[in-house]
Amino acid sequence: MDTNFQPIISTNARGHYRQHPLEFKRALVALSLEPGASVARIARDHGVNANQVFSWRRLYEQGRLGVPALMRDDGLLPVVLASTVPAPSNDTANANGIVVLELGEVRVRIEGQPNASTLAQVLDRVLR
Repeated sequence: MDTNFQPIISTNARGHYRQHPLEFKRALVALSLEPGASVARIARDHGVNANQVFSWRRLYEQGRLGVPALMRDDGLLPVVLASTVPAPSNDTANANGIVVLELGEVRVRIEGQPNASTLAQVLDRVLR
């Protein structure tokens, strides 16, 4: 029988914690939000604990990972209304509108009077 009566003295009280960059966290959250994804498998494949990935998902949903929460339970995207565009005038010949769509790092600006089919094509491409 091996008995050791000397106390174990550790110089590091808590050990070394890895600091993961935001891009890494966002990438794992994106992978975990895909339909049919296994958080445990994603965490194991990337060398982190599954509980950590769930924690990052909560932070992402709260918008605390540096980007606004785009995945919400109601399926809606956040919309910001800006008052920089003047109100439309009664003169339809000179009326020019501006539509600005921002989704993450993608920004689409449409000027003039686009018809409904043009807007439908733009929205179809942007929201894919």
